[in-house]
Amino acid sequence: MREVKDLVRKNILKFKPYKAGKPIKEVQRELGLKRIIKLASNENPLGPSLLALRAIKKSLSNINRYPDGNCFYLKRKLAERLNIQPSNIIFGNGSNEIIELIIKTFLNEGEEVIMSKPDFLIFRLATLQENGLPIEVDLKDFCCNLGAIKEAITPKTKIIFIANPNNPIGSYVREEEIRGFIEEVPDNILIVLDEAYYEFAKDEKGYPDSLKFLDKKNVIILRTFSKAYGLAGLRLGYGLANEEVIDYLNNSRQPFNVNYLAQIAGEAALDDDRFLQKTLRIIEEGKRYLYKELDRLGLSYIKSATNFILIDIKGNSKKLFDKMLAEGVIVREMSTYGLDSWIRVTIGTRNENERFIETFERFMEGGVIDNCIKTRCN
Repeated sequence: MREVKDLVRKNILKFKPYKAGKPIKEVQRELGLKRIIKLASNENPLGPSLLALRAIKKSLSNINRYPDGNCFYLKRKLAERLNIQPSNIIFGNGSNEIIELIIKTFLNEGEEVIMSKPDFLIFRLATLQENGLPIEVDLKDFCCNLGAIKEAITPKTKIIFIANPNNPIGSYVREEEIRGFIEEVPDNILIVLDEAYYEFAKDEKGYPDSLKFLDKKNVIILRTFSKAYGLAGLRLGYGLANEEVIDYLNNSRQPFNVNYLAQIAGEAALDDDRFLQKTLRIIEEGKRYLYKELDRLGLSYIKSATNFILIDIKGNSKKLFDKMLAEGVIVREMSTYGLDSWIRVTIGTRNENERFIETFERFMEGGVIDNCIKTRCN
């Protein structure tokens, strides 16, 4: 009998699956720990909105029915909030699904997809799945290098992904830079602005109002309910684009891709401005606290426009990850991003942040100089 790998598509053999942050229950099961905090996946430390929870509980008796395949009411509410047309919106099972839809819909085998390095790993994985060619462009001063991305464009280029802010770095591209970039890129190349951390970054100096670019037929904007809205477990993301682009993406979309409870929770979450503002306040307070403590410890880190901070421990991040995991503190070691001496830490509640610092300080390897790394773009 032939080996199973002989049956697999050749491009699938080229990469390993995406490795997410360890879930709390997995750590409880493996290590027998009860008191665990997770600061690895950039989730909302406050949980979901109470309005969303109430809406879910009220709707539980209807889960025997298929969801609205068009997300009509959620789409209408979001369109009103953003002052755009419902026809400019597509919802997905997280924004991850929309990334995959974009590549499946527009990328032909052998065409190129440009992205930064490091950047959100799904850009590369989804490209390889569809037999595309990922072209990775190094960051400059920990920022997206738009000039180098333009230079990397070839006749085979079909899509450019720009995570703004960047994950895992936390830096962002300013409006004047991205506006000039969009104007100079040929309009037969799709530009995808992944704004998963939009709510945290939108008030940062110079952060772009990307909705201004919706008149461009080759621009797609991605956002999510997983971060600031606290609905990561329900998997709800959305894309914003020209109506014709949305129509073609819907041709590739599976029916009922967004579950019923996610739609209900999304509608309610959009009504809970108080929860969103509380989230942003907690994250900002936590960020200031962690900056202060990291400065005290003499550690290098990246100023972040998001709800996470990238920290250079000047040591073995895997080793530190294992030590902290054994203490019930889950962070993200960054070797899969090529950042072997870095960890990424989600900003949590005050108690979580304090526990992280206390545990981190005990295991820290050596001293570090040059506390905060100043990025050009921020």
